[in-house]
Parts: sequence; structure tokens; C-alpha cells
Amino acid sequence: MGINLFLAAETTASEAPPNHLQQNFHHIPILELASICINLTLLLVFLFAVSARQIVLCFGRIRLRKENSNRNSVASRHTGLVEGEGIRSLVIGTSYKATVFCCFYVLLVEVLVLGFDGVRLIKKAAHRKGNKTHWTIILLPAAQSLAWFVLSFSALYRKYKFAEKFPLLLRIWGVTDIQVYRNSDLQEPLLEEEAGCLRVTPYSEAGLLSLVTLSWLNPLLSTGAKRPLELKDIPLLAPKDRSKTNYKALNSNWERLKAENPLKQPSLAWAILKTFWKEAASNAIFAGVNTLVSYVGPYMISYFVDYLGGKETFPHEGYILAGTFFTAKLVETLTTRQWYLGVDILGMHVRSALTAMVYRKGLRLSSSARQSHTSGEIVNYMAVDVQRVGDYSWYLHDIWMLPLQIILALAILYKNVGIASVATLIATIISIVATIPLARIQEDYQDKLMTAKDDRMRKTSECLRNMRILKLQAWEDRYRLILEEMRGVEFKYLRKALYSQAFITFIFWSSPIFVSAVTFGTCIMLGGHLTAGSVLSALATFRILQEPLRNFPDLVSMMAQTKVSLDRITGFLHEEELQEDATIALPRGISNVAIEIKDGEFSWDPSAPSPTLSSIQFRVEKGMRVAVCGVVGSGKSSFLSSILGEIPKISGEVRICGSAAYVSQSAWIQSGNIEENILFGSPMDKAKYKSVIHACSLKKDLELFSHGDQTIIGDRGINLSGGQKQRVQLARALYHDADIYLLDDPFSAVDAHTGSELFKEYIMTALATKTVVFVTHQVEFLPAADLILVLKEGRIIQSGKYDELLQAGTDFNALVCAHHEAIEAMDFCNQTSEDSDKHDPPDSSVPTIKRDSVGNDIDSTASEVQQGASTSDQKAIKEKKKAKRSRRKQLVQEEDGARKSWLESVLLLQIASSWWMAWANPQTTGEKPRTNSMVLLVVYMVLAFGSSWFIFVRAVLVATFGLAAAQKLFMKMLRTVFRAPMSFFDSTPAGRILNRVSIDQSVVDLDIPFRLGGFASTTIQLVGIVGVMTQVTWQILLLVVPMAIACLWMQKYYMASSRELVRIVSIQKSPVIHLFAESIAGAATIRGFGQEKRFMKRNLYLLDCFARPFFCSLAAIEWLCLRMELLSTFVFAFCMILLVSFPHGTIDPSMAGLAVTYGLNLNARLSRWILSFCKLENKIISIERIHQYCEIPSEAPAIIEDSRPPSSWPENGKIELIDLKVRYKECLPVVLHGVSCTFPGGKKIGIVGRTGSGKSTLIQALFRLIEPAGGRIIIDSIDIATIGLHDLRSRLSIIPQDPTLFEGTIRGNLDPLEEHSDQEIWQALDKSQLGEIVRQKEHKLDTPVLENGDNWSVGQRQLVSLGRALLKQARILVLDEATASVDSATDNLIQKIIRTEFKNCTVCTIAHRIPTVIDSDLVLVLSDGRVAEFDTPSRLLEDKSSMFLKLVSEYSSRSNGIPDF
Repeated sequence: MGINLFLAAETTASEAPPNHLQQNFHHIPILELASICINLTLLLVFLFAVSARQIVLCFGRIRLRKENSNRNSVASRHTGLVEGEGIRSLVIGTSYKATVFCCFYVLLVEVLVLGFDGVRLIKKAAHRKGNKTHWTIILLPAAQSLAWFVLSFSALYRKYKFAEKFPLLLRIWGVTDIQVYRNSDLQEPLLEEEAGCLRVTPYSEAGLLSLVTLSWLNPLLSTGAKRPLELKDIPLLAPKDRSKTNYKALNSNWERLKAENPLKQPSLAWAILKTFWKEAASNAIFAGVNTLVSYVGPYMISYFVDYLGGKETFPHEGYILAGTFFTAKLVETLTTRQWYLGVDILGMHVRSALTAMVYRKGLRLSSSARQSHTSGEIVNYMAVDVQRVGDYSWYLHDIWMLPLQIILALAILYKNVGIASVATLIATIISIVATIPLARIQEDYQDKLMTAKDDRMRKTSECLRNMRILKLQAWEDRYRLILEEMRGVEFKYLRKALYSQAFITFIFWSSPIFVSAVTFGTCIMLGGHLTAGSVLSALATFRILQEPLRNFPDLVSMMAQTKVSLDRITGFLHEEELQEDATIALPRGISNVAIEIKDGEFSWDPSAPSPTLSSIQFRVEKGMRVAVCGVVGSGKSSFLSSILGEIPKISGEVRICGSAAYVSQSAWIQSGNIEENILFGSPMDKAKYKSVIHACSLKKDLELFSHGDQTIIGDRGINLSGGQKQRVQLARALYHDADIYLLDDPFSAVDAHTGSELFKEYIMTALATKTVVFVTHQVEFLPAADLILVLKEGRIIQSGKYDELLQAGTDFNALVCAHHEAIEAMDFCNQTSEDSDKHDPPDSSVPTIKRDSVGNDIDSTASEVQQGASTSDQKAIKEKKKAKRSRRKQLVQEEDGARKSWLESVLLLQIASSWWMAWANPQTTGEKPRTNSMVLLVVYMVLAFGSSWFIFVRAVLVATFGLAAAQKLFMKMLRTVFRAPMSFFDSTPAGRILNRVSIDQSVVDLDIPFRLGGFASTTIQLVGIVGVMTQVTWQILLLVVPMAIACLWMQKYYMASSRELVRIVSIQKSPVIHLFAESIAGAATIRGFGQEKRFMKRNLYLLDCFARPFFCSLAAIEWLCLRMELLSTFVFAFCMILLVSFPHGTIDPSMAGLAVTYGLNLNARLSRWILSFCKLENKIISIERIHQYCEIPSEAPAIIEDSRPPSSWPENGKIELIDLKVRYKECLPVVLHGVSCTFPGGKKIGIVGRTGSGKSTLIQALFRLIEPAGGRIIIDSIDIATIGLHDLRSRLSIIPQDPTLFEGTIRGNLDPLEEHSDQEIWQALDKSQLGEIVRQKEHKLDTPVLENGDNWSVGQRQLVSLGRALLKQARILVLDEATASVDSATDNLIQKIIRTEFKNCTVCTIAHRIPTVIDSDLVLVLSDGRVAEFDTPSRLLEDKSSMFLKLVSEYSSRSNGIPDF
């Protein structure tokens, strides 16, 4: 109908004479004509686009037909052209329905108007007969009807064509709410682990308008507004934004720079610039345009004031000025958002590339380099330094923009105040130069602060790793105090840094005032005439200049900090890597010699006088079994490292033929499930997997776990026993199916029965055709070896077969004799065991396990950790869902205490100073000023400097309150964490706790106080701007109120998504750090298996998982700011139009000029206010996270004043267990089922039982690491549940299974509480056979101990643990598998020392080696958490049915019968 009417109108018009038509068009108002033209243009563009698309499709079909003319698949190709191919379902959102409804509603209205106008015209034409009829009246409704018709039906058409992308016209609305779900088989995932989200971010393919308005983010934000976002909602990054792309580019540039000049250290900054210069350059264009446009306002203000004063130079000048102001503001708004987003993306690229480089370096570090960087330090390079280098992108363009801004400002000032602008330049240079010494001081403090933070993080990380030892030894308070002292040092530099920052802030708030005072003063002295217009123009210029000048100290300190961080990272990247030529790897099958070492000389410390291994000659044929033995510290583990190429080679040659697999002495287990640890990146082969499980004797253990091989292993394999960890490691090596197996003492951690079974199934059967080199202390396994090497002091002193070496005598003989001595202690039982063998069937030596009850024991541990893991996962997701509003409020109040009044004063004084200059100066050049120049200047300076003085006081107060609050939070968190029960550390990854004490604490230390201050001052500035504008034009309130409501609504809409995005970002950051720490700890294993590439890939994948939500959260901030600024730009334009529309003389021009001067800042202030509010909201999450760790329930009190035991307790050492029941958690089954027995004082008690029978649980209950669920433990008639934990643990002594040394000195490790003299320490060292070794060292008792005790062998660490027990001299000593890692001779020695030194003490020994417990006074045999037997060894051995007898006969038959393998 509309078209017919329109055609009718056209026909009528064409019939009329030409001049009549022209006259008709002259009658149409200009706006109406413009509207008609726009509508028709859009219609034509749309029709053109549709027809062009049809032509393209048509050509495409013709081409396809030609291509497929000889095939039958034409039809299928045609169907492929249908857009809806592969659609599974379509979800239509409410906003889409609303859009279509609105379109059709407007179309209906337009058609009604067209109909109404048409009918009226027809009536008029009928009445007038012959008179002119203005048919042009219906032009506008006709054009609009047509446009809306096309728009409405194209929107509806989208639904039927399954298109997610709306036509451009509709996307302008910012509403796209159709979600299309396609069949998954049509889309391949981009990464094997990328399940969940297969969409690539729309940003990569967004059109121009979508990029400018950031509307590509709408679908994500609308999802976030409906429900909390999850990681799977967040689209993938575009390929160019992914970590891999950026890492490859940066790494190639870095390597190229290194190759160009090998002698000179290349610049990392230059490599970064070469890699990302294109991004930086395109970003610089936005920054440059933004800077130019921002000076249009100040330049035009003087003309505007002149115009309001009645000086009109050309017609419509007012409207043209208002239009210019508006256009400049609009361009400024759009370019700012693009600039900021670009800078953020650039920072993200740099961060992911650098993180990947640091990670790769961490995997390749040589041992000496590794010793100079602890894992805590390396994690800091990644968590802190890389972050800072990425953040520098924000300040990148300031270096060249600052001179540009100063030049533009001087040009405007020259127009306004003439030659006085030279004084401005001088004053500006002075104020910049004045801060250089301050920046140096700032850099120095920053440097020291980072060093102190590194030290604290290193110690914290060590304490978290070894929390079990700290609690068992009752040392946690001592180590907490050390950490508090370290924090004290850090706090000292933090305070200095913040106070110097406050002073710099004061200087820079003062500098624009100083510059403006100098400028106005010079102008007055030179006799220049200031007018209100020129003053306001100058003030607006100073105000814009204020921003770069105020940011200059940030720029300088950021440059300083970035330089420090870049130097630290460069230093790390330049560290020595493992020698590429350490080993010569030959492909499989090329030679019959598997391993060959010629004249090998190796040393962990190249500067040491004597090498670790010297004159090594070694040759192994393919398929040989080689055993390596020797006393503790003889270099056995170093020997394996030399084959792997881990130990620096001084001279010689190492050749390896084929692939290798390595099993380290202290097990390295990744967090994840058991299956993942065994597969270790290889594809699953069910048959092979089954045989591996069987060979490693893991079948039984996996049956006992409730989730089998899917059981989640806690951090560092915390919920597996030592033996299970070792067997998982062995399974990992076997599944890898390598040619050469290097096993470092794999049988020490398992009991006798499992050990012999492992040897038989694993080494003798599964690895029968492989080359195996194994270190062992178990002499009984040696006869089966084809070659035995005996090491002493780093040399191979003997090599040959078992019998040859026995005949040769010397050291090997000594090792074997020590073993036989231990066996002879059991000889008296051999007779009985032979008798029992006659009666029992052959299999009876392996007792049948009561499956269900043992099941309960291990099951309970497994399910506990399974739950721990799953709940900790849930925790990670729901981590901070509980909004701690009250806590936020409290902290904000603590910091905000004395600030409000200061801020109000600041603002009033600032506005007053500007108002004074505008009021006191004449409106035009001819008028007289209202006051003399001296008064003018003095009042201005008093008001302006007053405001900057208040700012200084505010900055100091912010720093003071912020520091106090941060320190309070840190101390509370530290104390709570150290008082947490052991179960907390078992179920929480160390990475998560480290995140709290590093990243979150940094935010609270440095960010939050200044963000609070910034937010408060921006709020008051915003109120001031609106106040000044409404004072001149009250009508503006009509717009300000709806604008405020719209802003708050948008902010709420944005926060729904933003809060979740920030949470996801913080959750996704932990795995990156966790993998990093884990990989550095297991670097030797990763390299041993040649898995560096896989771990590198994993790291890049985790970095992308972190970057996805991070990128979206950055874009979301810009999305919000853009909309806010557009609103405020329209309010400003409305204000300008109002001012121009008022008749001349109705308002004071200088006041109107002041309103415009302040109004120019409205959009920047509004977006800054929203931004600082949102950032503060996001940063406060760090307070929530820390506060969450301040609320961990603590274990029992350390000291109970009312019931402290006597100082001599326990005197006798008698331990009574009365119906003891223990469970790991409330919801888990009981592990110890009513254990009752009495250990008499001063006796030696041996505790034995199969893996998982509850031996270690009993010890944990004795030390109250787990509180009993029922029953009591009484020591010397005191119930241990009634006394404090510190009193209990400090009176008991333990030598644990995993020997742990702390970084520091030998003295600090033996006596951290500093309770003993040097003489006592030397005695303890001599008794524990370490005296000679320590005396040979240069620093004696102050000999350094590296992180984890890496510079001492495992056996030596065990002897240090013995030394601790000797020093403590407690009446009760517990040995938990204490001699598992030492050879038989050292074991016998330790047993002798314990017999003599602890003869009057109660000694409880858990052991797998039967000789260790055979001479005990009593033996407790546990089975399934119950007491199976408790009697003297001789009585138990007489009883033919005793379990103990079976264990003993197994051990002795294993020791005597190995050659039968």
C-alpha cells in the first residue's frame, strides 16, 4: 500500500510543472528533507547489498555446477549452501522478540500515519479541484514506512535463516539474541582439552561498527546478566591472540638477537619491541588522534566566551561551536576506548609470551643455575615480574605523548597569554626535572621491596611444603616468627615506597598549579591583558596538561619497576642451561652397546676442588641388568644423573642408544588422577595398562581406592603412602616402554613382600629384555644382576658379578656382611619357618587380606582426599561466592577513616580557585578588571596551593591507614594458616595458599588504599562538575538525573558479568602457577622422559584458559566506559545547545565558560568514576580471598595454661592406647577400629603390618595430627587430649619417613629453636656419623643447606633427622620407616646408635625391613586397623599361625632365594 501511495505521489508530482515541484520541495523543512534522504539511502543500500549477495550466490552455484558436473554430488553441494546446515537447535532470546515487536510496532504506526496523511490529501484534492495540492507531505511517512518495512522483515527473516549475525542496521541497536547450536561433528575442537566452548571470540570477525561500539561483547554480557558465567560460556581467543603465536614470535626474535651478538647480553625489551611493534604502532594512531582532539575544547573556549559576551563573527556561530565541541568529544570518546583496549591486549600478549619463555627456561635450567634460583623465586618471576612488564603497555605511549601534549598546550597558551607561555615551558621542565631524584629513590625502594618479597615467598613456600614436619617437631611457631620478621623487613620498604609515592603525588598535584601561577604572574608582569575567555582557555589547558604531568611520576616509577623486572627476567633467561652435548643420544638399534661412559668426570659444583664423580669407565650391553650400590653419599644418584645428562660434565663422553625412562629416589607425582600419572601423556592401551598395573603390584591398591585409578591425588601425591607413590612412578616408567630404565633405589619405600614381588614381576619379568640400571641398598637383589658397580667417594671401586666381587673382598664384602649380620639376627627363626613350610601350602606365605576392612582403611584415605579434591574443586569454583559485604565495609572504614572532610576541602578549593580567576578578570579586552593583579594572583595561589596541600595530607593518610589494614590482614592470615589442622594442607594445593600470600597480599598492600582514595576524589570531582554546570543551566538536571539512573543500571548490568569474569580469572591463574611450581620440582623426571614439549603445550593451554576470561573482562570495562562516556557527551552537548540558545545577556559569560571548562571533563571523570568503582569492587575480591583464609578453623590450642604437664614429663615413657578409634573426617569410615595395648616405658616396640594396615595413622594419632574419634591415648598417666599440642609434640621425638631439610645452615636444621650449644650439636653430629663430613666443609656448622636439602644425599638427610632426635633427647622416640633410604650398613649403624643413645627411652619403630624390628622388646602387628598380634618377637615366632612369622619367613626367603628368580 505504502509503495502504491508513494508511486501515486511521484506520478502526481511528475505531472505538475517543474517549477511547481521545486517549490514544493522548497516548502519542506530542512530536517524533514534530511530524514527522507537518509531513509531512502539506507533502503537503497540494503537493496543493493541483498541483490549483490544473490548475484554472488548465483555465480557460486554456477561455479559449483561446473566443478561437479562429472560427479553425482551436485545435490549434496546445493544443500551445503543452505545456511541452516547442521543446525541442532535454535534459542530465541527475549531481547530478539522485543526487537522484532518494536520494529513491527513502529512499522504499524508509520503505515497509520501514511494512511492518515494520504486520506487527508485525497480529501483536500477533491475539495480544491484545480488548486495546488502539496503531495510532498506524504514523502516522509512513505520513506519511513518503506525503511521500517524492510528492517522489520529482515529481522524476522534472520530467525528463519538461522543466522546469528544481524544485518548492520539491526546491530546498531546492540541487540542480537539468537543463539544457534550446530551439530558438534561439524566443528572440530581447537585443542584436545577445549571441551565446553567451541566458539571463537566474535572480536576476531567483528565488523567496523561492532568494533567501534564494542557490541561484539553483547551476547556474553546478556548471558552474564541472566546467570553466573562459567568458563565454558567464554569464547576462545582468536588464533593471533593465543599464547603459542605470541610465544613463538617473541622467542624467535630473542634467539635471533642472541645469535647476532653472542658475547653481548641482548636486550629483552628490544626483542619485545621487535615482536609487537605493529600492535603498538596501530595503537599509537588512536593515542595520537585522541591527544589532538582533546585539545580542541580548550582552544575553542575563548571563542565560546566571546560569543556569549555578544561577539558573533559569522551567522549560526553558536551552533557551529557547539557542534565542533560535540564532534571533538565524540571522536575523543571513541578513540580512547580503542586505545585502552588495544593497550590491554598488547599487555596480555606480552605477558603470555614471557610466561611461556620463563616456563621453558625453568625446564632447561642446569643444576648450578637451579641452585641459585629457588622455585619460589622462579614462580615470582612469572607471577610478579612478567605481570609488571605486561602492565607497562599502559605507559608505552606516554613517552612520546607527553612532549606532544606540552607542545599543543604551549600553542594554545601562546594564543591566550602570548609570550608568557615561555614561562609555562620553563615551569613545566622544572616540575618534571624535580621528580627525577624522587623517582630514583622510589626505584631503590621498589628493588628492595621485591627482594624482601622474594625471600618471604621462598620461606613461605618451604614452610607450606614441610608443614607436617613443622607440626610433628612443634616448630611451627618458630617458623611463623621467622616469616613475620621477613614480612617486617618487607613492610619497612613498603612503607617507604608508599610514603615516597605520597610525596610524589603531592609534587605533581602542585605542578599544574605552580605552572599556572607562573604563567599568569608572568603575563601580568609583562603587562598582558587577561580576559575571562583566555583565563578559562588556559585553565582548561592546564587541566588537560595536569593528567600527563600527574601521570609522569607513575610513568617514571613504572619505567623503573619495569626495568628492574626486565633485568631480573633477562638475568634468568641468560642462566646456564643443561649441556646439549652432555650425552650423545643414538637412535634405537644402531649399536649393541646401550650405555657407555668413557673417562667421565662430573661435578654438581664446577668450582668445587674435587669432582662429584671421577674417572668413570662404564659400558653396558643391551638387555643387561646393572646394580649400583655403595654407602650413603658415595654418589649413586649422581651416577644416574650423569647418564641422564643432568649433572654438569667436566670431561669424558656419555653415549646412550635408545630412549630412557627415569624413576627418581624421592617420588615426583603430579596432582591429577592415578591414571594420568601412569600414562604421562601417552595414549591409553588397555592391555598394556593392565600388565603394567600387575607388574607394579598396584592392582590391590587400586581395588582398595573407592575410585580406582581415577582417584585424585592431592598436591605432591600427599594422600598416597611412600610405597604407593614409588610404585606409581615405576608404572609410569614401564608404561613409557623405553629402551633403558634408570631406577634410583625403587624398593626402599615398599615392604619386604611387595619389594620381592616387584623385583620378580617388574625387573625380572616386565623388563627382562630391557637395559636396566638400578641403585639399591637391598643386598638380596644383587645376585640377579649381570653387573654390579660399587661406588665409593664418587669412584667405581669395584665392578663385576656377585660371586666375583664376594671373592675379591673389600668394600662390597663389607656391604654384604652388614646385610648378613642383620639376617643372622633372625637365624633362630629359620628352623621354625622351615617347619611351618612343611605344613603350609606354598602360597601361604602371602596371607589373604580381609579385603573389605583394609578396603575401609585405604578407601577412607582415598575417599577423603577424593572428597578433599572434589570439594576443593568446588571451593575453587564457588571460592568466593559468599560475599563478605560486612568485611569489605570494615576494611573500607578502616582505611577511609579520616578522609571525607579532606576531600571536600580539596574540591571546594579547586573549584574556588578556577571560579576566582573567571570572575575577577574582565569579560572582553576593553573592560576593567574587578580587582588589581596582585590580589588576583595571591588569592589564586592560596586557593590552589591549599588544595594541593590537602592532597598531600590525604595521600599520607591513605598510605598510613592502608598499610595498617594490610599488615593486620596479613598477620591474621599467617597465624590462622599456621594454626590450621593438617587436613587443610592435605586438601589445599600449596599454589592456592601461595596465591593468597603473594598476589592477593600485593593488591591489598599497594592497590586498594590508592584505589579507595582515587574513587573518593573522583566521586567528589564528578559532583563538583555537575554542580558547576547546574549552577549555570539548571535545565541540565532534566538530563543528569535520567543519565545517572542509566549509568547505575548499566553498571549493575556490567557488574553481573564482570564479577564472575574476575572470579574466573583468579581461579584460572592458580593452575598456571601450580603447574609451574610442579614442573620445576619434577624437571629431572620430565626431562628424563623427554616430555618437555608436552608440558610446554600444557602451559600454553593453561595460559589461554587464563587469557580468555581476562580478555573478556578487559573488553567489558571498555564496553561500559564507552556507553557512559557517550551519555555524558550527549549531556554536555545538551548543555552547550542550551547556553547557545539563551538570549544574549541572560547569563554571565564567564560563569558559562567555567561550566564548559568543567563540562569538558565530564565524560573522562564519569568513566573514571565507574572504572575506579568497578576496579575497586574487583580488587576487593582479594580482601575476601585473604579474609577467607583468616577464618580457617584451627586445630586444638598449642598450650592450655590450666593443664600443662610437668617439665620432666614424660619421665617413664609408658604409652597406653585405650579403645582408640580414628577417622580422617567426620563423614568418613573409621581407620583404626578400637586399638587397645600398652607400650611399657623404656622398651623398644616394633610396629609392622602390610601397606594400609594403619601404622602411620597410629603415629599421627599419637602426635594428634588427627584427633581420635573415640578412645584415649595416655602417656605417663596424662591423657594427651587434655594438654596443649605444643606441650605434647615438643616432648615427643620423631624421625620421619621423608627426611626434610630446610634452607639455611646445618646448625639451623638441627636446632632451629636455638636451645643447644655448639658442643652439643657436634656431639649429635658425631653420633649420627655426620661429624667428619661436616668438619671437612669450609663453613663447619654454618655449611649451607639449599632448598629441600638438594645439596645433601637422601641418606645424609636421614642422618640429620637422627641428629635432631639425638639433640631433643625426648623419652619417647618414633621412627617412621626412618631407615628406608639408607644401605644395610648405615641401617645397622643407626640401629646401634638408637640402642645405645636411647636405651632408657620408649622407641616405637615402623619398618619394612624385618631385621630393624626383630630385636625389639615387643612387636605390634596391625591388620586392617586392628591389633592382630602384640607380644615379644620370640613368642610370636614360636606360634606357627602368627602373621609376624609369615612376614619374617617372607623376608628371609627373599634374602636367601633371590638367585632362583
